[in-house]
Amino acid sequence: MQPAGPGVWAASLTLPRDAYLEYALLLDGQRVPDPLNPRAIDNGFGNTNSQFWMPDWADTPLAEPRPGVPAGQVSEHAVPTRGFVTGAERTVALYHPAAPGPCPLLVVLDGQDYLRKARLNVIVDNLIAQGRVPPIALALVSNGGMARLVEYACSDANLAFLLDCVLPLARAELPLTEPGAGPSGWGILGASMGGLMSLYAALRAPEVFANVLCESGAFGADHPEHRLYHRSVIEDLIDLVPPPPLKLWMDCGLHEWFLKPNRRMVARLRARGYDVTYHEQTSGHNYPSWRNVLWRGLIHLYGVQ
Repeated sequence: MQPAGPGVWAASLTLPRDAYLEYALLLDGQRVPDPLNPRAIDNGFGNTNSQFWMPDWADTPLAEPRPGVPAGQVSEHAVPTRGFVTGAERTVALYHPAAPGPCPLLVVLDGQDYLRKARLNVIVDNLIAQGRVPPIALALVSNGGMARLVEYACSDANLAFLLDCVLPLARAELPLTEPGAGPSGWGILGASMGGLMSLYAALRAPEVFANVLCESGAFGADHPEHRLYHRSVIEDLIDLVPPPPLKLWMDCGLHEWFLKPNRRMVARLRARGYDVTYHEQTSGHNYPSWRNVLWRGLIHLYGVQ
């Protein structure tokens, strides 16, 4: 910001007409509310952001319940972790679509956030009702709080928790198809570090997770608080292991610090022959951004042909 008058500081930005952004004002290193913007939102990391959008931006109507659309049933379960991840138990929400099975399973990392902030269950309800995807079941796995960074940093222990603790619960409670490739295959979804872990899980267990929906994957960053320069094991898996038959959807915001790393990752995957579709939207690193493009990834992976 630059001085613009007595007691007034200002900055000007030129943005696309469909941009959605979140921002924070810092005073001596501390966040302060923007006194001229009453719109605030939980940023998902323990802080509050101010919201701003341009005239042509609109939230997806698929995230709103619609009259006459059957709602799937969501149930919560306390799953013993068996020492694979932090804590004695972890909350897993299961979504049973309002349709007869069997149906493929989509495992969702940061599951509680995808329920509350992305309204994933409502999006799936609407897509099923419109005939744009077949019935899909969801296993929405809560993260480990302060341990989230460790658990999602390409962790085989976390993968074992998903395979040995979460999947048996889903099999017992939901009418599921068998995992396999193609539009009826099982998948895994995550954003940021969850996006990194989603791709890693599919590379390590492609016989289970054939479809991957990765939003703003944390494949390295230039953000001052999140500098990641080390070579990740995920790069070695891509470069050295023959590509398994995965179908990938990746998206990223044009105004976030993971943009260049995602572009590099997409290029690396394509150079190795992976089936990857990549989408960029005029937004940042936040749940409204991921919510508004999520339906595109679901249709790409599971859409009725």
